[in-house]
Amino acid sequence: MIEFLSEVKKISPHAEPILVISLTAILGLVLGSIKIRGMKLGVAGMLFSGLLLGHFGLSLDPHLMAFLKEFGLVLFVFTIGLQLGPGFFNSLKQDGLKLNGVAVAVVLAGAGIAYGIGCFLKWDIGVIAGTLSGATTNTPSLGAAQQAMATSGDGARQATLAAMAYAVAYPSGVLGIIVSMVIIRMIFRIDPKKELFLLQQKMAEGVSEVRRATFLVENSNLAGQAIKNIPGLGDECIVVSRIRRKSDEQTLVATPETIVQLGDRVLAVGSSEGLHRAGLSVGREVEEDLRKKSGTLTAKRIIVTHKDMVGKTIAATQISQRFGVTVSRVSRQDMILTAMPNLRLQFGDMLNLVGEEAAIEQAAKALGNSVRQLNETSFTSIFVGITLGIFLGLYPWNLPGVPVPLRLGLAGGPLIIAILMGRLGKIGPLVIHMPINANTAFRELGIIFFLACVGLGAGGQFVETAFSTTGLQWMALGISVTVVPMLVIGIIARQWLKMNYLTLTGVLAGSMTDPPALAFANKLTNSDYPSLAYANVYPLTMLLRILVAQMAVLWLSS
Repeated sequence: MIEFLSEVKKISPHAEPILVISLTAILGLVLGSIKIRGMKLGVAGMLFSGLLLGHFGLSLDPHLMAFLKEFGLVLFVFTIGLQLGPGFFNSLKQDGLKLNGVAVAVVLAGAGIAYGIGCFLKWDIGVIAGTLSGATTNTPSLGAAQQAMATSGDGARQATLAAMAYAVAYPSGVLGIIVSMVIIRMIFRIDPKKELFLLQQKMAEGVSEVRRATFLVENSNLAGQAIKNIPGLGDECIVVSRIRRKSDEQTLVATPETIVQLGDRVLAVGSSEGLHRAGLSVGREVEEDLRKKSGTLTAKRIIVTHKDMVGKTIAATQISQRFGVTVSRVSRQDMILTAMPNLRLQFGDMLNLVGEEAAIEQAAKALGNSVRQLNETSFTSIFVGITLGIFLGLYPWNLPGVPVPLRLGLAGGPLIIAILMGRLGKIGPLVIHMPINANTAFRELGIIFFLACVGLGAGGQFVETAFSTTGLQWMALGISVTVVPMLVIGIIARQWLKMNYLTLTGVLAGSMTDPPALAFANKLTNSDYPSLAYANVYPLTMLLRILVAQMAVLWLSS
């Protein structure tokens, strides 16, 4: 193979590195897809592919390999940030604060163990950082640590050590997370089915489902009043979309300014609690569905794609005043939201409009309603974001007690900018949007470049190091970093915080950003409740692991 690539290089110098990367990617994807007892390496297969081929002598030009590795890292963390942005700040509210507190404790405890023991044993910073990243199955933190090491004179050697330590600790990291979940279950003698029942009861009590209800106006004090002034109906959590007049049985679009009379029937959309309060004020709920006898009225779902509408509240769009239609609810990803006046629209939101056919068509033009735009990637916003992220990553932050300036680097800077851009959805005239398929493709391409180059660079020394006394020491530290924080924090969360076991497994898997562990947790009861907790803690955990890795490297290198 080496001789063949040498001949290829003579014919076309550019073909040889493309072949090396492609061969590494093919082998890595095959390794990552192999399942053993329901678990697979996934994207980490790319690293082991690079290590294997690097061991047999395949390599790239050092400058080209460094570029591909860093560019892949930037693509990976930026696309992650765009995906996390919309839900990042919401994950820190209410119950999410407790869940994230547990996850943060796991992150900090693991970092403390890794750097504490590593420094006591006087190991290289590359070994410590790589072991921590592998034990927590977190690839971006490896990239962040390696990028921070590049500023030191011994950066290349430390980066190689980090890659080898990561590969040694990774397999035990995956198993250690699952073993920790099983041990917690055995300690507390937990029945997952009972935990599922208790969680379902709790979710049912706190749910605020969006539904419809038709009310008969029976309160004589409301005659002649505008809907916006009626207690219950005028609340922000309720939207009245239709009204049927008692006088002529005509169904009309209802707006906040619509006047109601005694005997009218109104169709309201909102939470169960809000509709209950509306009924106490207006009158009894009737079975009649005003949508079935609406005459010329119709309802359609319209997609927000016009840049002038993105970032505006529903009230600010003046859809009702301009076109005589009512926004009854909003679909955003997997959520159904009540169309409250202060709800800020995002690109890709789907609005349910009620009104005359012609009026809805006019409103659709104003909102955009372009499926083509929805499937397009805004490359301008991507490169603007990457540029801003690099500038932020290179900016020196002088912190008290830190002898050298802290730089977020090519991992932290783009990640923070992407989270902010994903949250905002729009900067001036620039709409920030990347379809989920495109996001996944760019993310996987970035991690392929990064891990392939990391493996190829470290492959020459990996085998002799991994299967030595030194490698066993790295593995032992990795197991400690994985198991000890999860057991200690997990027991505390169960015993004192009374956290449901299914929620706890999701939090623990999320604190390690580990999909195989999440799959194991979901299979306990064939439910998605662990996934809800995982998604809640994942954004903050990912950001924190990247920043902790960089700050620790800079601190210990100074």
